[in-house]
Amino acid sequence: MEGISWRIHARLFRGNRNVVTIRSINARQVFDKRGNPTIQVDLTCSDDTLSTFVLPVSSGVSTGIDKDLESRDGRSDCLVKGVSKAVDNVNNIIAPALIDMDPTQQTDIDNLMVQLLGGSVNEWGSCKEKLGANAILAVSIAVCKAGASVLKIPLYKHIANLAGNPRIVLPVPSFTVINRVSHAGNKLATQEFNILPVESSNFKLAMQQGIQTHETVHGVIAMKYGNKAVQVCDEGGFTLNIKEKECLELLKSAIDESEYTGSVLIGMDVAPYAFRNEDKAYDLKFKEDNNDVSQKISRDALKDLYTSFVKEYPIVLIEDRFDKDDLEPYAKLTEEVRDHVLIDGDVPLVSFLKRVPMAIESKSNTEICNCLMLKVSQMGSVTGCIKTVKMAKEHFWGVIACPGSGETEDTFIADLCVGLSMGQIKVGNPFSDPRLVIHLRLKKIEIELGSESLYAGWNFRHW
Repeated sequence: MEGISWRIHARLFRGNRNVVTIRSINARQVFDKRGNPTIQVDLTCSDDTLSTFVLPVSSGVSTGIDKDLESRDGRSDCLVKGVSKAVDNVNNIIAPALIDMDPTQQTDIDNLMVQLLGGSVNEWGSCKEKLGANAILAVSIAVCKAGASVLKIPLYKHIANLAGNPRIVLPVPSFTVINRVSHAGNKLATQEFNILPVESSNFKLAMQQGIQTHETVHGVIAMKYGNKAVQVCDEGGFTLNIKEKECLELLKSAIDESEYTGSVLIGMDVAPYAFRNEDKAYDLKFKEDNNDVSQKISRDALKDLYTSFVKEYPIVLIEDRFDKDDLEPYAKLTEEVRDHVLIDGDVPLVSFLKRVPMAIESKSNTEICNCLMLKVSQMGSVTGCIKTVKMAKEHFWGVIACPGSGETEDTFIADLCVGLSMGQIKVGNPFSDPRLVIHLRLKKIEIELGSESLYAGWNFRHW
């Protein structure tokens, strides 16, 4: 096909004129829960089916040249985060190419956008810089929703069919309960602590156990530190001026008090890039006033600290435990605790398809992690999501679905997680609107599945 224009190539993808086809695609700039600009795409089919998707913003720290590149305006409006370029690329380049195409042909449409229209690459493959990963992904998901509507099947079943996935599984929800805050004076170095109800018989009961434990944490904090200590940050967790070990003790006490000992486990998202120094040591007092660097430790010492936590507390997941280019201790820790703890590679991988093989065999010939954190906002297309999850599962990794920090009220992540049987979903505190709608969507899916519903439970690492 070399030398043939994308317009001719696109015509080859177009199916029978009797089938339902894409009639129009319109994009606009809207805002996420933090007030950051993002893209909304409305897609209409020839049968008047309307599919709408609002893209979560990748507003966290998992960025870099090895990640699919968003299109941002860089102008003074919206703190240089505007997406008018990406909107224009959807309306003026992507939309004309997709008109009259069959929305059920997800792979063909994604390949057209990524390979023929997108065209830009870096050392990790197609980075989608030309049109913007946000532009391509928003359209890809709108197409996926339209495909499900045209086929008259639930979105999660359509995704399962696209992936050839015979099993549909409800995930273990991960609830954010304690967060660090960015300002000085707060002692906590770890970014957040989570709880995971793994021994429930169904998703509804898991939600109940998670919410009850979260409320118990609230009560333990109020009793131990006073009502003024009960403060919640925008990620949904309580903020406390205590150190890691005291946090773990608090969570263990709350789990025991809730009578879920052994049923509700703990996850840690360390995010140590915030406290790694120029000398490549890690300063656990980096946010404290009058820091005397007395808690600056080597990466091996930090690894040993994690290992001691795993031995003493019911920890089942550790995310981002070292800086993204500090891969040797990643591999060492994975080797030591992999049999009973998921070691997630969120920042080193940034959900990027070609970085997964890199993680499977690091320089030390040991996997640097055994778990993939899949954030939709970091993926270039629905097909890319499917390929990445499949690759991770082929190597017996766990997979966690996560919408990222800049959520919207779109619930696609819930259907994607179920359709690909990821086993776990991390959407923070269930009491705030963008996260609540995702939990409610999962509960609705469980009701729709009825007797066919299957909850990941203890097997969440191996679906």
